[in-house]
This record gives sequence, C-alpha cells and structure tokens, in this order.
Amino acid sequence: MIADELSSIPLFLRIVIALILICQGSWMFWDARKRGHKAWLWGFLGLIQFPMYLIIYLIFVRKICKRKVSGSNS
Repeated sequence: MIADELSSIPLFLRIVIALILICQGSWMFWDARKRGHKAWLWGFLGLIQFPMYLIIYLIFVRKICKRKVSGSNS
C-alpha cells in the first residue's frame, strides 16, 4: 500500500524532497555541534521530517523566542 503511494510521486519531486532533508539535517548537525548540543540527534531528526524538527530546533536550541528576564530593569 505504501509502495503504491510512493510510486505515484514523480522522480523530480522525490529528488527535491531528499535534497531538502539532507540540507536541513546537515545544517542542524553543524549548528548543534557548534553550540554544544547533541549534534547526531539533531542531524538525524533533521533527516526524517521537514519542517517540524527544524521548528523545534529553532525554538529550543537556537532560542528564537527569548524569555524576558525579570529584575533586569535597573
């Protein structure tokens, strides 16, 4: 059943999806290694799915949404 669904996807689209996943996984691996996080875990998760793990990575590792620190207004 799954093989039938995969065979209906054009080859060009499969190649584009594979390139996106490889680029995402590689970037997440290199960035996580640079920041001292679990690079192999993030690289592997980046290869599995787009863009779910990228969003999670950006929020929790890169801390895109920074919290306000209370008491810093002097």
